[in-house]
Amino acid sequence: MSEHKWKTAITDIGENKINLRGYPIDKLMGKASFAQVMYLAVFGELPDEQTGRMLDAILVSSVDHGVTPPSILSALTVASTGASLSASIAAGVMAINRFHGGAIENCMRMLCEAVGRQRDENKSMEEVAGELIAVYRATKKTIFGYGHRVHSRDPRTIKLLALARELGFYGPTVQMAVAIEQEIPRVLERELPLNVDGAIGAVLCELKIPPELSNAFFILSRTAGIIAHVHEEHKREKAMRVIDPSGWEYDGPPQREP
Repeated sequence: MSEHKWKTAITDIGENKINLRGYPIDKLMGKASFAQVMYLAVFGELPDEQTGRMLDAILVSSVDHGVTPPSILSALTVASTGASLSASIAAGVMAINRFHGGAIENCMRMLCEAVGRQRDENKSMEEVAGELIAVYRATKKTIFGYGHRVHSRDPRTIKLLALARELGFYGPTVQMAVAIEQEIPRVLERELPLNVDGAIGAVLCELKIPPELSNAFFILSRTAGIIAHVHEEHKREKAMRVIDPSGWEYDGPPQREP
C-alpha cells in the first residue's frame, strides 16, 4: 500500500464496481444521456431534464462545420502523413484555441460583465449593449461571438435561442446577447449576427457553467467531426497529399429530414 495518498471525488473503482460521483455506471447506462453524464462527471450532480436537453443541443450544434475549420485541417494534415487516429484527433483538438472555439469563453466573460453593469447601473440592456460596442470599437477589440464568414443568420443560433426560450433558459444573459446583436448595426453601421459560439456562450451562462470550462463543450462536440474526417481521410485520400482548403467538393447524401 502506497504511503502517498491523494484524493479524488470523481470515480470509485472496486471489484465489479464503477461508481461515477456515487452512481453505478451500469445504472446510468440506458437511463441518462451522454450530455447528462458528462455534466455529472464534471459538476458532481445529474442535471434536470431541461438542462440535459439544452446541453444535448449544444453538443450537437458544433459537431462539424465542414473541412475548412483549423481543427479539421490540422487533423487532416496529420492524418495524411499516416498518423494514427488518436494522433490525428489530438492534432485537431490542439487547434481549438482563442480564435477557434475559444470565442465561447471570451463571449461569456463579455456578456457576464455587461449583465453585471446593467444590473448595477440600472440601465436598459440596449444602453449597456450600445456602450459596450462603442468601447470595443474605440479600443479595436474583437466582439467575440458575433459575425460569421459563411452565415448571415446561423441556423444553429436560431435553434439554440428557440430551445433556450422553450426550456426556460432565456434569461438576462441570452437577452443581453440578443440586445448586443440588435445594437451592433446602429453603432458599427454594419451587421454582425450572433453566431453559434455566442449563442452557446449565452446559454452556458444561464446554465451557470464557469467560463473556463466552456471550451470543453466545443472540444467534446467537435471531436465527433474530427473523427469522421480523419476516418474519411484514411479511407479515401492518398498519403501526403496537398490539402487545398477551398478545393473540397461534397458528394454525400442530399438534404434530408431527421
